[in-house]
Amino acid sequence: MSPPVTNSHTNFGPYTGTPKLMVPAFAVGILCLLATLGGFFATDAKGETAHAYLIGFTYWVGISVAFLIMQAIFHTAKAKWLIVLRRTMETASAVIPVFFVLALPLLAMATYLYPWWEGSELTKGYSSLELEHLSHKQHGYLNNHLSFPPGVGVRHIIYFGVWTFAAWRLRSWSLKQDTEGGLDFTVKQRKFSPGVLPFLALTITFASFDWLMSLTPLWQSTIFGVYYFAGSFLAAFCILTIVTVSAQGKDLYGSVVKLDHFHNLGKLMLAFTAFWAYIAFSQFMLVWIANIPEEAPWYGLRMFGPWRSMSIALFFLHFLLPFGILLSRKLKLQPRKLAWVAAYLLIIHAVDLYWLVWPALTGEAGPTFHWSLLTAFFGVGGIAVGFALFLARGHYTLTVKDPYIAESLRYVQP
Repeated sequence: MSPPVTNSHTNFGPYTGTPKLMVPAFAVGILCLLATLGGFFATDAKGETAHAYLIGFTYWVGISVAFLIMQAIFHTAKAKWLIVLRRTMETASAVIPVFFVLALPLLAMATYLYPWWEGSELTKGYSSLELEHLSHKQHGYLNNHLSFPPGVGVRHIIYFGVWTFAAWRLRSWSLKQDTEGGLDFTVKQRKFSPGVLPFLALTITFASFDWLMSLTPLWQSTIFGVYYFAGSFLAAFCILTIVTVSAQGKDLYGSVVKLDHFHNLGKLMLAFTAFWAYIAFSQFMLVWIANIPEEAPWYGLRMFGPWRSMSIALFFLHFLLPFGILLSRKLKLQPRKLAWVAAYLLIIHAVDLYWLVWPALTGEAGPTFHWSLLTAFFGVGGIAVGFALFLARGHYTLTVKDPYIAESLRYVQP
């Protein structure tokens, strides 16, 4: 365990208060995960349970990878204002190896999710022409073989290998800096981050293709990865805001965070609310203008019939409402109110993923509810949160010996 650190700007010891949160998080996660898997193997609602698990999994893993990309961006930009917040981002991204294990149930569920998976019966309604197109895609990309191009299993090893290496490399340097101090580890992080960023961007893009876009294998969008990334990035800033507001007390970094930091977090939430809407509209506009038979039905299903009301609601609830609220400078200087907005946006992000995934299951039957939507969400989330708290135990919640920590703590909004 690291020794206490006392200096002119902080008096912190290692964080030891995790059991009261970690144990309940693991308990909820394990129980909900068992209920979800039990529902899949023991009931006839295998399609509902599989799609619910996919929503929960992509929700939480997207946020964890977003935290990793966020670190790399800020190291590359040599940003100093958020150094006081960095340890939370490092811990959240270090959870990524857990998601590799949590991705394994998707293998058992794959035939109920993906029409291109061998043995899937989801192609029964396909025409001969659609089956021919699907066969072409299976040969080139959508396959689970150990072949070239790499099958989905090999690609997943690459995805999680890149993410885990980058996340644990950055975190290990940061933890070493807590004891040794100096500028060397900061230099290493700033040299490493620009080089790894392109690989992080490519892997999250192709992962979104594999997990979400391939639910409808005859549909494609080159900016789908950016859409998924934008929503995950917004959710990551929301979680960072909530955690910072809640991290008050002995050895918790929230007590030294200034209103200027919250103002910046609020502005980033506003920026990514607008960015998500921009990417969503861009994707829709390109598909609508092209009007290609393979692409148009994906939006046609969501624009007409039972899904139309949810599509319209997303425009107002995911963009217009939070955008209008977050324009307020006064709100962004009130951390607790900002945290409530962040919590709202986290719920809307889950609805957005439901809107992406569930139509592949129910089609023109429209939105439905299944209990596994809740158990899968809290199952994956509980395990992820519990492991994050486990990683935080015994370490500072603040990067106490970063050479720029004092400058971050003195940060004033320009």
